Amino acid sequence: MSRIDESKPFIPVRIAVLTVSDTRAVADDKSGKTLVDRIEKAGHTVAARKILRDERAEIADQLQAWVADSEIDVVISTGGTGLTGRDVTVEAHRDVYEKEMDAFGTIFTFISMEKIGTSAVQSRATGGVAGGTYLFALPGSPGACKDAWDGILEKQLDYRHRPCNFVEIFPRLDEHQRRK
Repeated sequence: MSRIDESKPFIPVRIAVLTVSDTRAVADDKSGKTLVDRIEKAGHTVAARKILRDERAEIADQLQAWVADSEIDVVISTGGTGLTGRDVTVEAHRDVYEKEMDAFGTIFTFISMEKIGTSAVQSRATGGVAGGTYLFALPGSPGACKDAWDGILEKQLDYRHRPCNFVEIFPRLDEHQRRK
């Protein structure tokens, strides 16, 4: 079973938060604030925060800019993961991913089922890796952000988490680009 190994040091991670919404501003961005509060409470750094409209190219461009930024280790977006015509965050993420983490969406669905039942089927939460950076797309509700952070990300972004975690494999995420 998973656990925290207190004999290991905590390693803070630098995380960018992107809210995707045609209507939100920082003052009323409850999902972004939920993520920022949890990131900081866990001891990590909020390296950047931005709100963008539901425009696939703009979202992909921002993700790529943050992937290229050596001061950002993880990007978490919230919003635009549903089924409506304007929900294009998942497609933008997939435009950027080198590898997708299929199990992220699956685990998120299991966690959501406990809270919202079969309505969880409407979420397209996703996770992946690009340029040595983790990227996660979460639904736009504060509850979904809490569920994803508390149920998955808080643990996987803690170097002390056992049996394994995302932080310990950071150095190997882009090893294919270093090979000659």
